[in-house]
Amino acid sequence: MKSIKPGRGPSMMSGLIGIFMICFGVLWTVMAALANPFFALFGVLWTGIAVVTTVHNFKNATGKNRTSSFDIVDASEEPDPFEERFGRGAAEERTVGERRFCPYCGAEADADFKFCQGCGKKLP
Repeated sequence: MKSIKPGRGPSMMSGLIGIFMICFGVLWTVMAALANPFFALFGVLWTGIAVVTTVHNFKNATGKNRTSSFDIVDASEEPDPFEERFGRGAAEERTVGERRFCPYCGAEADADFKFCQGCGKKLP
């Protein structure tokens, strides 16, 4: 089954933008400290958030198990981090007793249906 995985490009671009934001935060903090030390707190907060998000984006761009919504890969290629964290995936077929449910929208479907009456997708 295919699952949605992140693209490395958007994460790398966000990491590069994060470097710019860190530089801006440092510059803001220095300039604000000269004018009014209270405004320097905003620069410290900005820079801290920028460092955290930049590190996350670079780890996401270079890591093996990444998260995002751009690449679609087979489960055999990479595990789905959402499935690992929250249990079985949404696209698995669920049956309760003799009842059958659409794996995409959750609508009840008879056993002989080929397509879901709720969302129209092909049933597995």
